[in-house]
Amino acid sequence: MIRGGTGRRWLFAVLAGCAVLVAGCSGEIDPAKLPGVYRADGGGTIELSADGTFTATGVTTSEGAEPVDFSGSWDYEDPGASSDFVYLGVEDGGLGRTGGIQLHVDDQDTLYFRSDPDGPVAQELDKVS
Repeated sequence: MIRGGTGRRWLFAVLAGCAVLVAGCSGEIDPAKLPGVYRADGGGTIELSADGTFTATGVTTSEGAEPVDFSGSWDYEDPGASSDFVYLGVEDGGLGRTGGIQLHVDDQDTLYFRSDPDGPVAQELDKVS
């Protein structure tokens, strides 16, 4: 049994080491590498173009919603305190009254829609080209 300060220091060292390992696994996102075609298993495609425009076809932006098509401009956002996302500025109200929507960045090759920060992922899209 470990007692006193030695045990706490050992526990702190283990926890600190785990934190460094976890932080090292979450790679930095390079916005220049985001352009490409992303596809969901159940259908739905988003193409992020290098010129800052996008086209979404048959995507599901929130749980239980019907697939929709829309297009517009995109920009990568790194808020620092929360998860990174791609802001999709939707042209001509392509989602009804919504002017834009967040497409969350899981890693360099995976994007997903989640309408509620505490809710489930509505659709995940993986980079195919």
